[in-house]
Amino acid sequence: MAQHNQFKLLCRRRFLPLFLSLTTAAFNDNIFKNALLVMLAFRLSEGQANALINLATGFYILPYFLFSITAGQLADKYDKSVIIRILKLAEIFIVILGAYALIYNSRTLDFLVLFLLAAHTAIFSPVQYAILPQHLQRQELMGGNGLAQMGSFAGVLIGTIAGSLLAGYTKPGQPGLFDIGWIMVIVAIFGYLTSRWIPTAPSSAPKLHIGWNPLSQAWRILRLTIKTPSVFYAIIACSWFWLVSSAYLAQIPSFTRNILGASEPVITLILCCLSIGVAVGSLMCESLSRGRITFGIVPVGALGITLAGLGLGWSAAQFETLSGASVAEYLRSDGAYAILIYTALLGIFGGIFIVPLYTIIQDRTEKTVRAQVLSLNNVLNAFFIVAISLLNIVFLDVLKITIPQLFILIALLNIAVITFLFCKLPEFIVHLIIWFSSRLLVRTTHGNLNQIPKKGAALLACSPDGKLAPLLLMDTFSRPIRFVLPRSIYEAPVLHFIFKNYGTNPIIHDITEGEEKVSGDIQNALGNGDLVCLFPSTGTDKDHTQDNRVSIDRVLSGITTPLFPIFLQGLNTHRNNKSKKRQKLLSKVHITAGAAITPEDTKTFHQ
Repeated sequence: MAQHNQFKLLCRRRFLPLFLSLTTAAFNDNIFKNALLVMLAFRLSEGQANALINLATGFYILPYFLFSITAGQLADKYDKSVIIRILKLAEIFIVILGAYALIYNSRTLDFLVLFLLAAHTAIFSPVQYAILPQHLQRQELMGGNGLAQMGSFAGVLIGTIAGSLLAGYTKPGQPGLFDIGWIMVIVAIFGYLTSRWIPTAPSSAPKLHIGWNPLSQAWRILRLTIKTPSVFYAIIACSWFWLVSSAYLAQIPSFTRNILGASEPVITLILCCLSIGVAVGSLMCESLSRGRITFGIVPVGALGITLAGLGLGWSAAQFETLSGASVAEYLRSDGAYAILIYTALLGIFGGIFIVPLYTIIQDRTEKTVRAQVLSLNNVLNAFFIVAISLLNIVFLDVLKITIPQLFILIALLNIAVITFLFCKLPEFIVHLIIWFSSRLLVRTTHGNLNQIPKKGAALLACSPDGKLAPLLLMDTFSRPIRFVLPRSIYEAPVLHFIFKNYGTNPIIHDITEGEEKVSGDIQNALGNGDLVCLFPSTGTDKDHTQDNRVSIDRVLSGITTPLFPIFLQGLNTHRNNKSKKRQKLLSKVHITAGAAITPEDTKTFHQ
């Protein structure tokens, strides 16, 4: 139960080589892509440049539709570490061809290399996410995904800056293209060498029959995924995130030039703010969730994206357009820092939004189809990106709205779509309420919980009780808990919604049911290997005793499972008794576990 420091993973062989492999891949992908786009934009006429840039975008998206599904099947059938090494070796030859294409100005080879790099990424992506659950412990997944996202965006950022800047030094006598070439080759070789240190990741489905038709296989995996609503809606939310991020990202060059009236280096500055924001937000997920795999922080990220998008659109609409301003001139203008701050916040909340979704997809998908489900996520991501590209044309060219208005519209659409997803999967809201209760209503800490079994039947007896206690335990324990609750607490409006959508049905008792029935229900739950928690009545509160008639001594008669006392130190229960203090906002509650005791010794729990 101890919280893990995610940065320690960077010192572990089971993570560091993979981290370096994916970071170098993202770097090479983006240094070539951005160098090519800059050269197209500045070497050709506006009409030719626009046509070829749109063609380049199509070449980059197409491989995700063609190869992602097959890549997912290969990753489930074969050792993922071997696949990664083959891909990193192929990357060396691709970038050598890319360097040749750039230096000798071969448009045909340029587009072929762009296609190959996109295919490389489309195949690599499901493998890199599917291998993490094999190499990391479950409580490390959130932090590991945060680091992986940070590494990817670091590679994207550095590659984007290097490609854009070096492509500017391509006039006669300037070595920009040669620099891009040798940098790509060295980085690719380094990435391959690091990939050789990735530990083996054995096949999860060695008997899988590979289906080569991407459409039929995508449909098969989609039908399979729909059977697990939490995974399906997590994928839809991921795809929506890439739609929103693409809507903002695609407009940055035009936004900088036409709305801000700034020069090309300001584009790089804005991209830095966005990429650094995503990296920071991704790293924050570990501490915000305390390593738990939860939807709880996803609504926080969604709300933050909307507020940051509205702020960016409003600030841009009020900005007085400059004329070819340098970075220094731009920063001296009114509203410049507000735009950069909102851009960074957009990235931060985007990272908080996306990392838990990837983690839940990994955690809740059967290992035999995990890579295939992740490959389906890639296909849907690409589909949503294409959709927003077409919508941008409609909004900007047909409806003639401004870019700031587009930013505001996307932010409003974000809150509408996310609300729809939350209604379809109430678990988003359930986890948010639990997270809010444990972080803002009170500040929970915990210790000495490692003795609670991670698997199999276990019985907890918690003191004190009250409406807040189950929520704090839900947030603290990574295992689902079956609570033994009085009907009055179960039927409280908010709590009833939580327990109904929590994933495990509580054991309910009231004054009409005897301890015999409750004891039988507890025995059945323990027989199924559940983690059961009850709140025993001590008989010290007359107003509460009649409602909570469970006597721990009588109910546990005949149950041989060891009992673990759980203490919520600092928690005041909400009673009508005036002598009881009400819980203070942000008060500290420390959760500890006592040594295991046999049911025959439960009297010690009351002492």
